[in-house]
Amino acid sequence: MIRIAPLGRVLAVAAAASLGLTACGSEPEVAATPSASAPASQPAAAAGQGDGTLTIGTLLPRTGDLAFLGPPEFAGVDLAVEEINAAGGVLGKPVAKVHTDSGDTKTDIASQSVDSLLQQKADAIIGAASSGVSKTVIDKIVNAGVIQFSPANTSPEFTTYKDNGLYFRTAPSDVLQGRVHGDLILQDGSESVAILNRQDSYGTGLAAEVKKAVEGGGGEVVAEVAYDPSAPDFASEISKIKAAKPKAISLIGFDETKKIVPELKKQGIGPDKVKLYFVDGNLADYSEDFPKGTLKGVKATQPGAKTNDDFRDKLLKIDPNLKDFNYAPESYDAAILVALAAVAAKDDSGKAVAAKLIEVSKGGEKCTTFKQCLDLLNAGKDIDFDGVSGPVEFNDAGDPAEATIGIYEFGDDNKNKVVNHLSGKIDG
Repeated sequence: MIRIAPLGRVLAVAAAASLGLTACGSEPEVAATPSASAPASQPAAAAGQGDGTLTIGTLLPRTGDLAFLGPPEFAGVDLAVEEINAAGGVLGKPVAKVHTDSGDTKTDIASQSVDSLLQQKADAIIGAASSGVSKTVIDKIVNAGVIQFSPANTSPEFTTYKDNGLYFRTAPSDVLQGRVHGDLILQDGSESVAILNRQDSYGTGLAAEVKKAVEGGGGEVVAEVAYDPSAPDFASEISKIKAAKPKAISLIGFDETKKIVPELKKQGIGPDKVKLYFVDGNLADYSEDFPKGTLKGVKATQPGAKTNDDFRDKLLKIDPNLKDFNYAPESYDAAILVALAAVAAKDDSGKAVAAKLIEVSKGGEKCTTFKQCLDLLNAGKDIDFDGVSGPVEFNDAGDPAEATIGIYEFGDDNKNKVVNHLSGKIDG
């Protein structure tokens, strides 16, 4: 059950302009390149001891539909590992990291990357960004006794997935984003809504939650059209949307948005004619993709708290070429939490770390940096890590029990800016 009704709905909601949380030598790195229904995450039973070195692998997009998310996610992990090792590492040794590409669902890159990470004795794998990609590798990862920890998976399917207690995420389920997204559309005065979504676990899952929110708020979903993201064009799907005569369109997609928006305009239902809404999967910088003004007024939703200036500055020192910071906080927090759980477990093995992840996320003394938390653990105290992405309190399914959704709007330059953040709790 969701305990949030943003944007003026009757249920409880906490709206905030930002979250005032503060983010807190060299580390071993191996640059790996591949050759081409009960609560799911209840604490795993502690297993045999690890090898003494905590190895964090990444399975994040360098290529594919979500490649624009890769740089901030990699930077978040790099910053976390740098800070962990500056504080003395884990179990007396520096944390090692191994970066790999996740690709997307059109390739087998993710599977090959996971094979490489397992061969290099990764204890935890941070990724994938795409829910669809994660579905292709989750069994391989958790059956190897390794943690899969996604900073960006939002599909509700993972909440009840049989993952041996080894799957966690710092991004909230789309149960929350769907509610905020649907409420945003209704608040803007559009009671007749069409949903155009990718036909994959991400797209269908989020579409279902948006529909629930729209209909629950008294609106009507007049068209639901799922598309094959690899299709050469989307003219037939958009013609179905046009025939329904919606007042607003929710476009749940990835990089194919660059093809869909011109077709919407061609058929006379572009964002200058019909209100258009994006989600986290297509919230990107389109300044070099569309003519000026194409996306002016388009709104979007994305999980994640406001990134504070201090954290942004640290990320830019890691990667001066960063253009956005999407899911960098969630990636950073994932790495910090894995390290803290390993310290609490006194063991770096995946199952031992997983058994402590929920414990270090709530119930103890508050701390906001790895060093602060490490000092408390070394003093024999329980901790409650609050990260840069939010409080990060895990429920028994390994999902964050509380999260923040940002609301964005595109300007005349086809770039987006945040206009608000809404925080809420999810029970389940």
